Amino acid sequence: MEHKILHAPLASFTDLLLDAVCMVDVEGRFVFVSTACERIFGYTQQEMIGKLMLDMVAPADRARTLAAARAIMDGHAQTHFENRYLRKDGSLAHIMWSARWSAADQLRVAVARDITLLKQAQAKQAALYAISEAMQATQDLPALLHRIQHIIGEHLPTRSLTLLLQDEHGAQPLMTCHAGDSAPQPTSPLASLLCDEVLRSGRPLLLQAGQLAGLPPALQMAAGALSSCWLAVPLYSSLGSIGALALQGEQDAVIGTAQDQDLLQFVAKQLAIAIERRQLQTQMQFMAMHDELTRLPNRRLFHDRLHTAFARAHRQEGRLSLLFLDLDNFKRVNDDHGHACGDLLLQTVANRLRDCMRETDTLARMGGDEFVVLLESNATPADVSLIEQKIHAALAAPVHLGNGQQLQIAVSIGVAHYPEDGDTMQLLLRHADRAMYASKVLAAASR
Repeated sequence: MEHKILHAPLASFTDLLLDAVCMVDVEGRFVFVSTACERIFGYTQQEMIGKLMLDMVAPADRARTLAAARAIMDGHAQTHFENRYLRKDGSLAHIMWSARWSAADQLRVAVARDITLLKQAQAKQAALYAISEAMQATQDLPALLHRIQHIIGEHLPTRSLTLLLQDEHGAQPLMTCHAGDSAPQPTSPLASLLCDEVLRSGRPLLLQAGQLAGLPPALQMAAGALSSCWLAVPLYSSLGSIGALALQGEQDAVIGTAQDQDLLQFVAKQLAIAIERRQLQTQMQFMAMHDELTRLPNRRLFHDRLHTAFARAHRQEGRLSLLFLDLDNFKRVNDDHGHACGDLLLQTVANRLRDCMRETDTLARMGGDEFVVLLESNATPADVSLIEQKIHAALAAPVHLGNGQQLQIAVSIGVAHYPEDGDTMQLLLRHADRAMYASKVLAAASR
């Protein structure tokens, strides 16, 4: 048995290994490769024999690979050296090498292990962690996009990253960030067309020079003088398609392999989750601070703004005014026409009141048919009186109900000024409330 093993051809054993065994001469050419090389590199043994090792190494890794080869030939064995090779199909293979120099044979003898799947898993894990960290560290979407561009750039040669989002109102303005720039940059027409096409088709799309057949004419025209590859993927949330993410590679860089698409799609999925989570948080915050029916600030948000405005007016010795509004005979509307018509009336009133406000004013619904207006910017009594007139005029037009009927509405308004009518928030609120009820009583007596 020992005799048979000693005399068996070496290749018969090396071909059984999952790792590849390679021998390279002093010129850097393969002189022997085991069968596993075809599984790892895509080339047959015959194709690899005589091939320059450095020609198969990814361009970005060639300098340090050559330095490692020199060190091995100087007698310094290398273990766990990692670099990337270009497979026959153009994809990247991550390889871990153990190699040493055989002075007697003038050969570098190495064992290669394919760690591509491990590297892909590590890249995804790193991207997931980095995106999660970016979500906590950034407060706005442009900053998050810039962080993600940096995250992708650690794995792919990225020149720019463009994000297109859409909601129920349609597509939003595109955002683009470029490598090395901290702020969003103008979006190229090609990026815009590419995102539109991915959003329309719902499929990843790769743009490469000379491979534009089958694309929409406008996209082909924009990509006519293509100097770099583009890769775009759709963004999906639990609600469906929400946008597209487009990556522009560095000039002359090769992107678009199955690995590249897989990584970009993974990042897009995490980005979509982050965007959906942020939108949900924003929606919940909005709902907590706004009236569901009219979308106006609710009592809680109004009191927060009043507290801030009051402190500012007190500190700057400025002025502010409150207007309390109450619809006349609103209960009769619900009783005679139903609550659906009452809700329609409140929404109409809220919309008309918005048109009477300045940008610095706060209009809120306190509950039921009660509204309140906070006027800042040192509004004078004459300014407040003018707004009162605008409110009465806006609500004078009849409201058309869904059942074909229309209602004539009126509103009672109570006004309070700081500091004349109270030097605390409680006194000011109480004065405006009493003035509103006095106005309502006066209006009822005049009818």
